[in-house]
Amino acid sequence: MQEYDQHNLTRAVIARLADTPNARTKEIMTSLVRHLHDFAREVRLTEAEWKHGIDYLTATGQMCDDKRQEFILLSDVLGLSMLTVAMNQEKPEGCTEATVFGPFHVEGAPYYEHGADVANGAKGEPCMVYGRVTGVDGRPVADAVVETWQADADGHYDVQYEGLEVAQGRGVLKSGEDGRFHFRTIVAQAYPIPDDGPVGELLRATGRHSWRPAHLHFMIKAPGYETLVTHVFRRGDKYLDSDAVFGVRKSLIGDWVRQTDGTYRLDFDFVLNPTR
Repeated sequence: MQEYDQHNLTRAVIARLADTPNARTKEIMTSLVRHLHDFAREVRLTEAEWKHGIDYLTATGQMCDDKRQEFILLSDVLGLSMLTVAMNQEKPEGCTEATVFGPFHVEGAPYYEHGADVANGAKGEPCMVYGRVTGVDGRPVADAVVETWQADADGHYDVQYEGLEVAQGRGVLKSGEDGRFHFRTIVAQAYPIPDDGPVGELLRATGRHSWRPAHLHFMIKAPGYETLVTHVFRRGDKYLDSDAVFGVRKSLIGDWVRQTDGTYRLDFDFVLNPTR
């Protein structure tokens, strides 16, 4: 009977993966086991620390529901989400860059006509958003599905409010024949990510803040083009260089311009990458 110790256990576990039917699953699991075991050896992981880690991951899962995804938030603050985006979303020059998805997207946002009030009662200063969707050739992309969502002036998304039965600060539009769309909403403000759970515990333990710079989320889909998941960040925000989830890209910084009537206006165009 084979006896296992810290020197031969990794090889034994990897050997058990030899008959994994799917080649990609075998590749991922083999690398995961190797790196996980190397990590434990490198830091000389104690049994108490192992138990704390198990408890931490359990608590992270228990924090997840249909309105909040604590595991995505954990991935975000560890930089894993942005790393995955950076590796998989390299685009040709001129295309709008992607960034993290975030934990507060929900399916089933209401559809709006151009010019409609997507804020729908969300607290904040009034703002008009104007955009255009094109391909890299400059041609307009008609009927692109443009989904947007954002936090309110208090730093909360609608799904964070108990008992709120309507969508606020989120909605879906379709670009016109000229690729253009516009809607009313509220000015984006900086806000802290939720820190009342395991992710907040991690941030405090590592001396990090929980703030994200002001931004407006977009997800844009159109046949023949890659789906774009991105933000537009507000120029001048003090957290642009220390985003808690590492999501800022210079090309995604926009200007919220104050108008003579006291409202604001954001103009930002999106360039999609074709799939063919």
